[in-house]
Amino acid sequence: MDLILRNARLADDAPLTDIAIAGGLIVDVSVDGGHSAPEEIDCAGRVVIPGLIESHLHLDKALLDREKPNRDGTLAGAIAVTGELKRDFTAENVRARASQVIEQAIGNGTTAIRAHPDVDPIVGLLGVDVLLGLREDYRGLVDLQIVAFPQEGIFKAPGTLELLREALQRGADVIGGCAYNENSLAECHAHIEAVFDLAEEFGVPADIHADFADDAADPRFALADYIAENTVRRRMAGRVALGHMTSLAGRPVAERRSTLARLADAGVAVVPLPATDLHLGGRSDGENVRRGVAPVRDLWEAGVTCAYSSNNVRNAFTPYGNADLLDIGLLLAQTSHLSGHADLARVLDMATHSAAKVVGISANYGIQPGCAANLVVLSTRCVADVLLDRPDRCFVIKNGRVVATTVRTTRLKEPSHA
Repeated sequence: MDLILRNARLADDAPLTDIAIAGGLIVDVSVDGGHSAPEEIDCAGRVVIPGLIESHLHLDKALLDREKPNRDGTLAGAIAVTGELKRDFTAENVRARASQVIEQAIGNGTTAIRAHPDVDPIVGLLGVDVLLGLREDYRGLVDLQIVAFPQEGIFKAPGTLELLREALQRGADVIGGCAYNENSLAECHAHIEAVFDLAEEFGVPADIHADFADDAADPRFALADYIAENTVRRRMAGRVALGHMTSLAGRPVAERRSTLARLADAGVAVVPLPATDLHLGGRSDGENVRRGVAPVRDLWEAGVTCAYSSNNVRNAFTPYGNADLLDIGLLLAQTSHLSGHADLARVLDMATHSAAKVVGISANYGIQPGCAANLVVLSTRCVADVLLDRPDRCFVIKNGRVVATTVRTTRLKEPSHA
């Protein structure tokens, strides 16, 4: 054995467990397997979870808020501000900003990231190329999937389709889409078809920004059914994810249930992005301001695979964040009427096991023999309180090796008795 985690809390209703690791894999999970190793960590009853997964993160656009904020706080404003800033991107500044967030994410217990660098005539393939380099630089610390993402649209920005194909030829792992960012509904449909065509051509999954509005009054923000139809027709069940999907919450109940049933039947996953969605949503509402988050409980009840993610960190789309998925999970719970042990366990699952399904790594993910040894030792000793306690990530383990530690000690002074 290479490493053993002793006295780990995996469940609140089960005894403490030892986790034995060799060759980057978990080889035994038992109360007392009788193993020894040159490196052992006594968890002392602290909770151990699988590595967290950022299933939707824009590393190339991170930390831009210090350069130019989004004054009107709208989605259109965020796209405009970022489009202006992209004109001055260099490989050096994209690499520096992206690296800072990657390292924050690792320290916060993230062991896999699906990143969405922009691909368009403004910035070309700069973001993709930088992230291809970072994928190698951080190999062994975090797994980085790269999505070729057409933020500016495909037909709205001529030349983008050819750039997307080139990005996939260079090594991007996923084809992205921004389904709503075209000038007409017909072009939105053509955008979706083009994304699926590229997915078929290169044999890659699709990850599409869709239905990102307060409601579906504009049909460009009610494309989930069309995407589900394409997923079925192209036989891509389990390989399509949709980010944002905020307009779902504004649709009539019967209509929403019908759409969610289609997504579930088609095997399309949904990834709410609460920090961004709350910030940009409801800007025109003078009263009863809409929350702007996809209806998580409805998604669960419909059987739709769900994850959540940070989306953006400190830029025009989201002017805050630290790439901390447990913070984002607590925000999602607080704003989605989710509470109690069962709900909070499902929210945590959205950043672990469900996120693994979304990014296609569930086959060797988890805490059982044969799984990759990607683990996080938390400072809390109660699984039900993982989100509530905002625990330290005491040890972050990637492929059986400790890659980050957090040690914090709080000492209270003796009370004074005047």
